[in-house]
Amino acid sequence: MATSATSDIRAEFLVEPFVEGAPGHHVTMALEACRSHGLEPEMGPFATVIVGPTDTVTAAVESMSQAALQHGATAVQVRLGESAATTRFGDLHDVLAQMVAAVEEQLRAPLAELSREQKQAAVRILDQRGAFLLRKAVESVGEMMGVSRITIYNYLNAIHNGND
Repeated sequence: MATSATSDIRAEFLVEPFVEGAPGHHVTMALEACRSHGLEPEMGPFATVIVGPTDTVTAAVESMSQAALQHGATAVQVRLGESAATTRFGDLHDVLAQMVAAVEEQLRAPLAELSREQKQAAVRILDQRGAFLLRKAVESVGEMMGVSRITIYNYLNAIHNGND
C-alpha cells in the first residue's frame, strides 16, 4: 500500500483476551493510547477502528499495542488499509469464520468438541459480538457445533431471557 504521510488510513484492531460485558482494563488502556494521539476509536462488533493521517495512526497503533500488552492483553491484531469508502470488506462468511476462530481460541477447543455449557458460552460470546446479525449465522454455527439451529435459538432465548 503506497500511502503518503498526509493521506488518511484506517486501522482496525482487536485486543485479546475478550472479556464478557464491559471492556477489560487492557482494552480501556489501548483506547486511551489512541485518544492520546488525538484519535477517537470507534468500537464495533468485529473490531475497533481509528482513522487519520498515516503518521498519526501508525504512532497510535504502536502506542495502543504497547499499552494493551502492558496491561494484560495476550494478543493484539491490527489491520491497516485505505480509509476511502471504496474499501472492500471480506465476505460475511469470512467474518463469521474469523469470529468463530477467535471464540475457539478463547475456549481452547473447536466448537464441535465443546461441552454443552461451553457451547452456551460460545453462543453468548458470538451473540455479544453480533455474529447472529449475519444472514445464516445460526445455521452455520449450529453446523460447526454439531447441533441444530433450534438448539442455537434455544441457547439465544435463554441468554436473552437471563436464564443462561
